[in-house]
Amino acid sequence: MAQDLILALDQGTTSTRAIAFTAPDLVVCATARRDLAQHFPASGWVEHDAHEIYAHSTAVLREALAAAGGDVSRVAAIGITNQRETTVIWRRDTGQPIHNAIVWQDRRTAAHCAALRDAGHEALVSARTGLLVDPYFCATKIAWLLDTVPGARAAAEAGELAFGTVDTWLLWNLTGGRVHATDATNASRTMIYDIHRGCWDADLLALFNIPASVLPEVRDSAGDFGMTEAHILGAPVPIRGVAGDQQAASVGQACFHPGMVKSTYGTGCFMLLNTGTTAIASTTRLLTTVALRLDGRTTYALEGAIFVAGAAVQWLRDGLGVIEDAAQSGAMAAAADPAQDVYLVPGFVGLGAPWWDAEARGAMFGLTRATGPRELARAALESVAYQTRDLVEAMRSDWAGEAQTVLRVDGGMVASDWTMQFLADQLGAPVDRPHVLETTALGAAYLAGYAAGVCPDPAQFGATWALERRFTPTMDEASRARKYAGWRNAVKRILR
Repeated sequence: MAQDLILALDQGTTSTRAIAFTAPDLVVCATARRDLAQHFPASGWVEHDAHEIYAHSTAVLREALAAAGGDVSRVAAIGITNQRETTVIWRRDTGQPIHNAIVWQDRRTAAHCAALRDAGHEALVSARTGLLVDPYFCATKIAWLLDTVPGARAAAEAGELAFGTVDTWLLWNLTGGRVHATDATNASRTMIYDIHRGCWDADLLALFNIPASVLPEVRDSAGDFGMTEAHILGAPVPIRGVAGDQQAASVGQACFHPGMVKSTYGTGCFMLLNTGTTAIASTTRLLTTVALRLDGRTTYALEGAIFVAGAAVQWLRDGLGVIEDAAQSGAMAAAADPAQDVYLVPGFVGLGAPWWDAEARGAMFGLTRATGPRELARAALESVAYQTRDLVEAMRSDWAGEAQTVLRVDGGMVASDWTMQFLADQLGAPVDRPHVLETTALGAAYLAGYAAGVCPDPAQFGATWALERRFTPTMDEASRARKYAGWRNAVKRILR
């Protein structure tokens, strides 16, 4: 039987999903999902159970394959995409993690990062990695684990421990410990990887006191990542694609040309602007990152990272109880009192780009006795658009090339027509929602299919991108400017 299926494993912050795509047309034919427990052991700390991540991953792969017919011989390859920056360290001999995974949102190393900045080290870090010194990235998480878990540093120096982002942890387990590897997109998020030379950086390893022996091999995003253990799906299956979730979404949105922009709205919001083979150093505190490494060729991007997008809606549901389901938020926002200007600055875990204030915390402004659940819902959704505009304004300052005037969007929040319309109104530019919203999984599937030889080259794949709906601005310029000025004033009030 022809190998006409690709399995994409999308391991995210709040859930783990597997999607079966037909090949080579990459049409969704089956899905499976499991929610991931969140652990908050202290204020600003966020952890996941690494065992649960792997257990859920194998479960959804099996469930998606079964829903697609159950014939493992049809699977050409598996592609993996993952929450980035989340850090796992485990013992090489037993495969046991030494601690829970420390999630990208975690702020426990804020003081360490502040000390590094105060000592003048951020210039070196930015020049080599394209990143800012922030708890968001892996390096200080690794250092914290090695210095806090009893015996960890000695074990690491003896070569007994392995570090990985979630993709690496999954690869290790899926291949029975035979592959300790990552791809260039995930490596570029660690704060110890030189994005220009394409290798781990010895000076940064010394700065963060991280032994090189814990590090995985860095490979292209499409290539040979080993074979799964036979017992997982009934027979060994090749793993042929790996990319961090935001870079995978950029691939899924076919943003292959310089100037193309995509923004993904999940737990957080992440915007990538393709800058081609040039790594542009930001003057507006955006990140410079690896967008893709394909066939040995590195493509770069400017990235803006917002820590809280969909998480603000989750807070309305789980924290305040003002909605029962996230899908209600758009209708509630539409019914809100237009005379009230309520602003939510969702700094629950600090603020990301372009502010990078790890100590900032959330606040709400403009509350009156008439403010109710509808106004709170609108403020949460509007905050996503305002934060996106912050990123767009910064990118316009950094990017001298010809930028696309259209923003391609994906992620769970883009299903809300109200939110996408307000986004277009705030940007003063069209917002394009694609036919396939599962762009992160789609990107991982494409990379795996390309490496397996069952999917076409990027240009042909890009030609298949299809528009579902375009949202065009309707708000008058005076209202647009007034509302954004209110947002900027609100942000200024919480910055430390």
